[in-house]
Amino acid sequence: MLRLAGKLEKYPPFPVAKRANFRQSPDQTTPPNSITRERNSMAPHNPPESPVSEATLAARGGWTEEFTTRTSSPPVFLTTAFDIESLEQLDAVTSGREKGYIYTRDGNPNHEAFASDVARLEGAEAGVVTASGMGALTAVLMATVQSGDHVLAARVLYGRTGQLLNHLVASFGLKVTYFDVADVASVGQLVTPQTKLCIVESISNPLLEVADLPGIVAALGGVPLLVDSTFGTPSLIRPISLGATLVWHSVSKYLNGHGDVMAGVVVGPYGLIRKIRAMSSLYGVNANPFESWLASRGLRTLPLRMERVSQTALTVARFLKSQPQVTRVFYPGLEDHPDHALALRLLPRGCGGMLSFDLSGGRAAVDSLFRALAHVIPFSPTLADARTTVSYPAGTSHKFMTAAERAEYGIGDGLVRLSIGLEDPADLQSDLMRGLGAIDGHSRAG
Repeated sequence: MLRLAGKLEKYPPFPVAKRANFRQSPDQTTPPNSITRERNSMAPHNPPESPVSEATLAARGGWTEEFTTRTSSPPVFLTTAFDIESLEQLDAVTSGREKGYIYTRDGNPNHEAFASDVARLEGAEAGVVTASGMGALTAVLMATVQSGDHVLAARVLYGRTGQLLNHLVASFGLKVTYFDVADVASVGQLVTPQTKLCIVESISNPLLEVADLPGIVAALGGVPLLVDSTFGTPSLIRPISLGATLVWHSVSKYLNGHGDVMAGVVVGPYGLIRKIRAMSSLYGVNANPFESWLASRGLRTLPLRMERVSQTALTVARFLKSQPQVTRVFYPGLEDHPDHALALRLLPRGCGGMLSFDLSGGRAAVDSLFRALAHVIPFSPTLADARTTVSYPAGTSHKFMTAAERAEYGIGDGLVRLSIGLEDPADLQSDLMRGLGAIDGHSRAG
């Protein structure tokens, strides 16, 4: 029996067999798929001629020899840190002379793989992945503005974006002016010597306004433009080619596309991305490796998914326009949308899978619809899953605005946001028809 007497007594050693030596002698023939290289020199190990206790074996286990074949799927690097051979190597990696990683908060191969892929899709020089879309925005703001600076922002944005900006106004002395993206002529008049950044969405949440990015860039006169292109994605629009400085996504949405990741990404010029990456690490809003790996997996099907949801969304939008319970449908692919002509020019591949519609019965009608749809098109306060979902902007994404602000911007109590998934369009129309019919039934019952 083990005793504690100031220290833990050692287990009696088990017999240790000599470990196979994978080095070849000159007369050996290499068998197919054999391992011909020793394990990575940084992997903790003991030579076979030096037996160690089971505690040491267990603590240093989990490693295998290197192999010559390449994995068919990109590996995931679930590690907090990376082993360093020497102080010389530390200096080489930190200075950039040698490719390597040190601490996952500062960088990880899965982070780099995903951010680089998004940067290439967007036509940017570099990118950085963060813990969420809001983490990406936080890192951008910390890298580009300070107290007393001025920011221009579209008045209709994701609600938490506006909430963060307003927090920085109240607590840190940032100055923010909100503008109507439809009034491009006013943008130039709002720029001051202190204006350091302008923030817009390529397609707005939740009213599906399309931003005239070339017009806004021209009006800004050199002020950097940050575009939230979560609804647009690089499969439909590439803001950097239209003059934007930075593009930012909530990766949790279309880039991943499967409803199982929380991450964000921002791409842009290399020098600015270096500053943003430094702020991401300093403020601890970096992503984790596994979610970056999942996002990379989702990204592989992005063009196919965006083509499908764009086609289905237009079909469903036209269907909803014909329903008596619906007073208005917001989708830029519809001919009567105020930004339809702009969408044809900037979004020639389609307008994406998001649409919104107003119900004449207000909040009560929305509640009836959501109850009726619960088992087929669930109410989920997110978007861009493989399945179709609904959400209620007044109670979720934009609940932080006052009722007066929501009314001014057109976000009424009867507004429903619909995120189109990969289902058959005919099935979605049938589900929505039954759900809308339940509104009339509940009204009569009431």
